[in-house]
Amino acid sequence: MTAGPIAPGRGAARRRALVERTALLGPGLLYLLAFMAIPIALILVYTIFTRGRFGGVVFTPTLDNFTRALDPIYTAVLGSSLAIAGITTTIALLLGYPTAYAIAMLPKRWRTVALILVVLPFWTNFLIRTYAWIVLLNSEGVVNQALVGAGLIDRPLELLYTRGAVVAGLVYAYLPLMILPVYASIERLDPQLREAAANLGAGRARTFFDVTLPLTLPGVITGALFVFVPSLGNFIVPELLGGGKTVMVGNVIRDQFLKARDWPFGAVLALAVIVFLVVLFVLQSWASRRVSTGGRDA
Repeated sequence: MTAGPIAPGRGAARRRALVERTALLGPGLLYLLAFMAIPIALILVYTIFTRGRFGGVVFTPTLDNFTRALDPIYTAVLGSSLAIAGITTTIALLLGYPTAYAIAMLPKRWRTVALILVVLPFWTNFLIRTYAWIVLLNSEGVVNQALVGAGLIDRPLELLYTRGAVVAGLVYAYLPLMILPVYASIERLDPQLREAAANLGAGRARTFFDVTLPLTLPGVITGALFVFVPSLGNFIVPELLGGGKTVMVGNVIRDQFLKARDWPFGAVLALAVIVFLVVLFVLQSWASRRVSTGGRDA
């Protein structure tokens, strides 16, 4: 008997909740639709068509773009890009984990200051930060002048326009993306777990490898992904610090779209990177879930 009067009220509440969710989620969803979903859909469409005589796209279906992408030239560039991104991620982890750990061990009033110093480079334009490395690494730069002045070398070293310069620029650019998630993971760690390990006779090294490191692996995995993904697609650092000698997949994709104007082939290369990154995200999610559940299936 009372169901009739209550039902309209419930319906109005549901509609009001739907309007509220739409108002909150709508702008973000529209942004993702306009700047992510639609561009990816266009890339998918362009892959099966032909380059126009003067660039652009001719809507004649073909699979030649996929065959061309398997050319050893492009597979070698992809392999080199994966190697550089992997080296960058490894160095960022070796530098970022101790830094994050040291920040987490600071008194609370100093942690905010340390974190501000970590993110401070992001307040400067990315191009300016990259050009600063040119000033540091060129033959008349600060690094060479310091080494010559200290008597460690007789003549300037070729530091600029090398793979090492590219790796250094990428590490500098994305190191904060490693430090922040690792710090968050360490900061959330219950200190009583380390105290319990110490009470049971574990030294600092064993406590770290048996307690701290395993429990902070989700942050490590997230930080590694945050560094690896932008490093793989970066084309500014290889262009400026590599001097054209180090070519990464981002440079090839950029050149296909803006110089060769071969949009279909550029779309195929971009699609290959997207598919690889999607697989990487799936593996990261699986690994994080396995770590958080102690190796048991979730």
